Amino acid sequence: MPIDKDLFRAVLGRFASGVTIVTTTDEHGHDHGMTVSAFSSLSLDPPLVLVCLDHKASVWPAFATAEHFAINILSSTQEALSRRFASKDGNRFEGGGFTRGASGVALLDDTLASIECHVTSRVAQGDHSIVIGSVEDGAARDLQPLLYYRGGYASLTR
Repeated sequence: MPIDKDLFRAVLGRFASGVTIVTTTDEHGHDHGMTVSAFSSLSLDPPLVLVCLDHKASVWPAFATAEHFAINILSSTQEALSRRFASKDGNRFEGGGFTRGASGVALLDDTLASIECHVTSRVAQGDHSIVIGSVEDGAARDLQPLLYYRGGYASLTR
């Protein structure tokens, strides 16, 4: 018998994670993005990463067909940006700066790091799909990370 959903959510909430915004561009050139904490490196050789996306997410149709995507790892100053991209309302890209990566996807300004990927596969499991990307480019900055823990934002103290 599966674990109770509320208990499962509470258990997973004990895992502190970084906060990312994944972005892509659809076939009409429109930008799509959402806040995601289910991100991981998968392989160093070849360099692969994965993100897990809910099939009910408004951005899923764009990610289901996109050839490229970016992972924007947020810095500690970007909580408001994370909240905007987690919201279901409005244009998430409005009022925020970004540049275009080599593949045309949005790379958000002032992030801790960014990773540009080519989609290699999608694996549907339960109510999500695992999107695996081959890393084509990346950038890192010396900033503090934005963290998510027990349903709220947190910062790293060393």
